[in-house]
Amino acid sequence: MEEHLETAYIKRTQRDYNLSLKLQIVREIEAGKSGVTECGKKYGIQSRSTIVSWLRKYGTFDWENQTSFSMKKTPEQRIMELEAEVKLLEKQKAFLEKQAYIADKKVIFFDMMINLAEKEYDIDIRKNLPSEQSATSAVKKKKR
Repeated sequence: MEEHLETAYIKRTQRDYNLSLKLQIVREIEAGKSGVTECGKKYGIQSRSTIVSWLRKYGTFDWENQTSFSMKKTPEQRIMELEAEVKLLEKQKAFLEKQAYIADKKVIFFDMMINLAEKEYDIDIRKNLPSEQSATSAVKKKKR
């Protein structure tokens, strides 16, 4: 009455790891779908260093310079990226134009409010410098 518990773990040897499996694991890790240890358990790879060596050999990370490099893009891929960037820039431009339009309307509105307040309360709200002060400040600016 012994029951054998079957596990999903399969002991493998080095010759079992074909190139397509190695590349699949590297792509999975680089895509962020799973980690090194997770892949080791999932595919029955005994050593973490085995997967790390595959990442160094087949991955897109430059281990010597500690930077990520990617394969050259095809012209079609580059065109698609640039089209997406153009769409994004057009959206940003439209948003900024709308903001500028609103700002211009606010300036006109505030200017009208100041004019109305000046007439209503008979006071000068805007700062008007006398010509003597203007000339003096201009001379000071030239000396600096």
